[in-house]
Amino acid sequence: MSTAPEQTLAWMREGTDLFLKALESLDDETLAAPGTLPGWTGRHVVAHVAANADALGNLVHWARTGEETTMYSSLEQRDADIETGSQRPATELRHGMASSAARLAGSLDALTPEQWARHVRTAQGRTVPATEIPWMRSREVMVHAVDLGGVVTFDDLPADFIAALLDDTTARRSVGADGPALELAPTDDDRTWAALGAGHPTTIRGPLAQLTAYVSGRPATGLHADGGTVPTLPRWL
Repeated sequence: MSTAPEQTLAWMREGTDLFLKALESLDDETLAAPGTLPGWTGRHVVAHVAANADALGNLVHWARTGEETTMYSSLEQRDADIETGSQRPATELRHGMASSAARLAGSLDALTPEQWARHVRTAQGRTVPATEIPWMRSREVMVHAVDLGGVVTFDDLPADFIAALLDDTTARRSVGADGPALELAPTDDDRTWAALGAGHPTTIRGPLAQLTAYVSGRPATGLHADGGTVPTLPRWL
């Protein structure tokens, strides 16, 4: 992601506020019910986002000190930590989300220009500069704010973030090219996006926010495909 960290830090802060707003809109009973992500309750989403802040904090430590500190010891440990976190008392879970987000923001604010330029490794194995960390966090808090199923939807996310997320998701789908080829034509934006894949590209039209929801693997409304049906996509991340 080539966007300047000043912008992605702003998105991260706004996304955190949106996530906390969505979380506040849910009572404890609703939070414990099955959510919009398969196999997860809202509690799992909150536990994941809190754990993600600490995991990205490991990358900040790496950038600050030069000491290699991976996000997670293993994907199995990551999943186990989310499951354990989801069982915490609701008040503790809510507080843990807010405090972990504050710790990450504070550690990022303390980085020097030299430290921002250092390279770290993501959980997917990509080597990236530390300037990528706020973007990684922005995705988590913005998209999962919607996944909570509260008062926040894709339509509530900042338009410039939505466009950047569509840049990111189409680029990632193009690298694997393991899904259908797509051309995305927003009805409320002059730009178009493309994702490489199998077959002749299917042109899909609809609002920019809903196209972004679709490409990121979330439910979307108001979309239609030229001459056919909207294809089902494989997992994004």
